Amino acid sequence: MIANEQDLINAMANDKKVKDIALAFVVETSPYKYSYGFSWLGRPIIQFPQDMVALQEIIWNVKPDLIIETGIAHGGSLIFSASILELLGGEGGVVGVDIDIRPHNRAEIEKHPMSRRIAMIEGSSIDPAVAQQIREHAKGKRCVMVLLDSNHTHEHVAKELELYSSLVTEGSYLVVFDTLLEDMPVEGFDTRPWSKGNNPWTAVQEFLKINDRFVIDSDLENKLLISVAPGGYLKCIKR
Repeated sequence: MIANEQDLINAMANDKKVKDIALAFVVETSPYKYSYGFSWLGRPIIQFPQDMVALQEIIWNVKPDLIIETGIAHGGSLIFSASILELLGGEGGVVGVDIDIRPHNRAEIEKHPMSRRIAMIEGSSIDPAVAQQIREHAKGKRCVMVLLDSNHTHEHVAKELELYSSLVTEGSYLVVFDTLLEDMPVEGFDTRPWSKGNNPWTAVQEFLKINDRFVIDSDLENKLLISVAPGGYLKCIKR
């Protein structure tokens, strides 16, 4: 009997050899900055293509009114989210926050065809004043999705989870990027404030112990295999 698609996905996810190969791919391509080689509609996105595919599936299915993103960089992720919302129609928008929005990046984002759906806030994502501005954007929205991809220390991500998880609506998603850092070789952290035991993965683990509104979307993770966010695709299951 030919296995169905879900059976194949589950079997693949339970294949240790395949999972080891997937992790080895991420580790071995890391020195070459693999994720830096991609763009979306003209702007560098600094994401794995696999995660981009996963995000478009989520956005298309959830149909959020608002996507909140911490971390802007070159703006590729903002453009990505806005473009899927554009295809969905309606008035859905994206608000991004970054502690330093460089003028040339802001200029490129503001002149992009998707800019009408984008708002940007400069400041720390854990600054209470910034969080209040984001809450204002979320007021009255039917469906809100949150993507966390700024400072990757445990303390910072834990604070972001505290500030923004309550904005995520039932059925939508809270995505925490770079949980993969827990599985990366320790020598890769020489110049970074995060490390094994101090990264988004540890923050998510702590968060899930005290918050029962979210569960890890293991079905999505099982089919991805290659992702910077293993255990970081959190689905909101309660109001």
